[in-house]
Amino acid sequence: MDTNELYEHGRARFEQAAARRLLREKYQAKLIFAHAGGMWQAGPELISVLQACACEEAVIEDLYETPVQIKVADLLMLTRERWQEQMTAWLIEHRAINNQR
Repeated sequence: MDTNELYEHGRARFEQAAARRLLREKYQAKLIFAHAGGMWQAGPELISVLQACACEEAVIEDLYETPVQIKVADLLMLTRERWQEQMTAWLIEHRAINNQR
């Protein structure tokens, strides 16, 4: 490999890593949503907390550490939908970035 090829290879790897970071940030932001007067971030932690609730209504902290009374089934449904929707879209874009090598 000559110097030009090494430079181009390094540049391509850097650009791919930057694209992955931007993609992660993009989808992390899309996981945040409002419901019942609170702000929530869809993810395994929230899904686990909601599944552990054995009652119809509960008071839990939102992203801003504010206690919010929610209907567990409603928030769980929205959280699962948002999580799966965004993870699927993220996977598709991530594969596209990896295939550009």
